[in-house]
Amino acid sequence: QVQLVESGGGLVQAGGSLRLSCATSGTIDNINTMGWYRQAPGKQREFLASISRGGIKNYAVSVSGRFTISRDNAKTTVYLQMNSLKPQDTAVYYCNANVGDLAVWGQGTLVTVSS
Repeated sequence: QVQLVESGGGLVQAGGSLRLSCATSGTIDNINTMGWYRQAPGKQREFLASISRGGIKNYAVSVSGRFTISRDNAKTTVYLQMNSLKPQDTAVYYCNANVGDLAVWGQGTLVTVSS
């Protein structure tokens, strides 16, 4: 099994930056793609960015140019660098891993952007 633990959330002023981390453990060799999602109060969870086993990255239009997904060389930690944050970026941010046909989620980390 794969376990995901997010960290790095917090309170930041508009225009600021944060870097989220997603640490993986378990049978990580079976992970195909990892990604970041977020869910704001009263809204559906939305896709932000993903990185494939081969390193191909995809971004949602809403965050392209502001957010960057990356991972360490050991492929055990995935990061989301968030710049130029806006109050509307306030949400719980979740890490996701696709393991075969299964989707594994972390517990989420709260990001609050003040105006």
